Amino acid sequence: MTKWLALIGVAFLAAPVSAENLREAIATAYATNPQLGAARARQKALAESPEQARALGRPTVSANAGAGYDRLGYGRAGSASVSAALPIWTGGRVRSAIRAANADVAAGAEAVRDTEAAILEGVVGAYADLLYNQQAVEVARVGIERLDDQVAEARARFGLGQATRTDVAQLESQRATVVANLADAEGALAIAGAAYRAAVGQDAGILSAEIAPPAVLPTDRDDARNAAQAGNPALLQQRHVVDASTARIDQARADRAPSLDFTGTYGRGGRIAYDGVRGYEAAALAGLAFRLPLLTGGLVPSHIRQAEAMNRARRFEADAALREAVRSADAAWASLVAAQTRLQANIEGLAAADLALKGVRAEYGFGLRTTIDILVADQSYRGAQLAVAAARADMLVAQAALLRATGRLSPLAYR
Repeated sequence: MTKWLALIGVAFLAAPVSAENLREAIATAYATNPQLGAARARQKALAESPEQARALGRPTVSANAGAGYDRLGYGRAGSASVSAALPIWTGGRVRSAIRAANADVAAGAEAVRDTEAAILEGVVGAYADLLYNQQAVEVARVGIERLDDQVAEARARFGLGQATRTDVAQLESQRATVVANLADAEGALAIAGAAYRAAVGQDAGILSAEIAPPAVLPTDRDDARNAAQAGNPALLQQRHVVDASTARIDQARADRAPSLDFTGTYGRGGRIAYDGVRGYEAAALAGLAFRLPLLTGGLVPSHIRQAEAMNRARRFEADAALREAVRSADAAWASLVAAQTRLQANIEGLAAADLALKGVRAEYGFGLRTTIDILVADQSYRGAQLAVAAARADMLVAQAALLRATGRLSPLAYR
């Protein structure tokens, strides 16, 4: 891989020292992306659900007060009381509610990871597309400069009688074609720049083509499959959803179990007369409150059946998520291998095209080659440059897809 990148550096103009690299783009998107910010905020809200579930098993205290007017002779009166309750036995309701809430939080965390990976994959794709279009514009500009020199040389040879007007016209036609290619490339570059700005959150400068392969890439297809089964965030999210649905079955069953609370109440009332407040005797009550559902009209059994059916559905969805994780890992691995092979072949083709163009130019100077030969060699060289740039972009996209499938796509992957 290092050899390939070194060869690519020879093929294209060296990027400026201040060029923006992929790691900087990912860091910027990770810190400022609004979709990721929204996902994090939703996860913080979801993280409160276990605490709310625990509150069902904790003591509660409430105060009540009232005042009014009685036409039966008592006049104005008021009362106040304080009540407390402590759950002693809930039949497993609280315990299962906490389990379900914890599983929901874990599933939400994996959903945030998946959102993060999707956003970072989009950033890598936008970077690769913009990098390719920047190089396509540069290839066209250099090609125009090279053809300008070739046209000037052909005109000089035409003036000396060593070339024909046809030779000059052929070169001018090729130059016009490359100018049109430059216009198309600049249009595509503007579109890619807009996509990059939407993904990263800021305009791009000149992008760096020196991108080391992530160290956490799987080494082979089996490694990719195993990593996907162990770390794919969408798969892990679905497994936690299964855990939550299992806990909700127990929660539904607990609704038919008895419950026992310790309760206490203290209250006092008073009558407001002209000569002051005349209080009544204070009252206090403490004891145990027992509740046993005897007949619910079929509501509790229905809730249980509903929870069991939902659990079966969640398990099927988990199986489907497993298959999709393995499929995405296989597809990404195949795309990466193809891109690497294509990149190596295109680098070799670029070296051959460069040698051929130089040879044809030299032979043209001695009258051993025609203008058509130069045009063909020049077009082949530009095509080889673009092929290398496209293969490099495809490889970046395939790497990101593989990292996402295996659950390893994060800002740390490109450091």
